[in-house]
Amino acid sequence: MHKQYITTQVSTADRLQLVVMLYEGAISFLNQAKEKMASQDAAGKGFFIGKALDIIAELNASLNFQAGRELAANLFHLYNFMTAHLTKANLNWDLKAVEEVQTMLSQLRESWLEVCRKARRGELIEETDTPGPPRRNIIGSVVA
Repeated sequence: MHKQYITTQVSTADRLQLVVMLYEGAISFLNQAKEKMASQDAAGKGFFIGKALDIIAELNASLNFQAGRELAANLFHLYNFMTAHLTKANLNWDLKAVEEVQTMLSQLRESWLEVCRKARRGELIEETDTPGPPRRNIIGSVVA
């Protein structure tokens, strides 16, 4: 039932909402990874960090450098930093590093929520100028 709800949510979301949903998914997976770290569950930790890394890779791969210019370049570097940081966190059981990436994702999520609000109010010049994910593999990225 939950997967069907998520599938419907994803299929009816616009590009900006999809970006927010991806951030929420990554944040949720990192919460679960932290729980697995606390219980010394190596496989679970790796699984959930891997799911968060999949989402970050999807966000990174979908950047539009022509339209997004400096924003896309900055996000590209930030996503690459997050990927390296989470990979090291997974290998070293580094809870602080997971929390740092989670904080960054939360801040990005808040920024994209504001973009969504502005888009709904018609305050954006052109919504298509914002880098956003393609619809391929979105459901697999958001649903565990």
